[in-house]
Amino acid sequence: MVSAMDDDVHESAPAPAAPARTRRRPRAATTERRAEILRAAAHTFGTKGYKNGSLAEVAEQVGITHAGVLHHFGSKEALLVEVLEWRDKEDVRHLEGQHIPGGAELFRHLVRTARMNVERRGIVQGYTVLTGESVTENHPARGWVLDRFTILRSEIAAAIREVGGDAVSDELAARAASAIIGVMDGLQVQWLLDDSVDLPEATAFAIEAILSSALAGVDRPHPLA
Repeated sequence: MVSAMDDDVHESAPAPAAPARTRRRPRAATTERRAEILRAAAHTFGTKGYKNGSLAEVAEQVGITHAGVLHHFGSKEALLVEVLEWRDKEDVRHLEGQHIPGGAELFRHLVRTARMNVERRGIVQGYTVLTGESVTENHPARGWVLDRFTILRSEIAAAIREVGGDAVSDELAARAASAIIGVMDGLQVQWLLDDSVDLPEATAFAIEAILSSALAGVDRPHPLA
């Protein structure tokens, strides 16, 4: 039973609700922030090189602290690996399926990549240092480098077999794929030390020479025999 005194008691009105604020989901915000850092790092490493480009400079471009960069990537070396992967994705973004092409077009893509690398010397420098150091025991980037070479060898060998057909054995295609990768990386070292080396033209020459030999199959010349 409700008493008369109860009737006289007025409940206090609820506080007005705070205006709704639009918030990004943490995962989306983190992804966007990582992308900003990658773009800044690519610019810094590309213009100043991996050794001279500091994490502080990367952080300043994004408006965060040096510790903030480390929070997202852990180390400068890990950031470089992410930049290289990001660069690989950017190189194929305009291609169908955003993937390295097959057949003869793959080799044209490799030459185009060499041409683009002339404009991003610092990134090439970072990649060269990273792959060279990865041969040392327990290097943190060793797994990434091994995977990259394994996948690239497989894709190049498949393209050689696609172009050459039955004239090219699996063994010969694999050997030629390793040679193409080795020549491309070796030419980059020469170019970094001496920019009189024409990186795109030398790359095209080497790929054409190796590809021509592979496509000739058992009939290829053996000038060293």
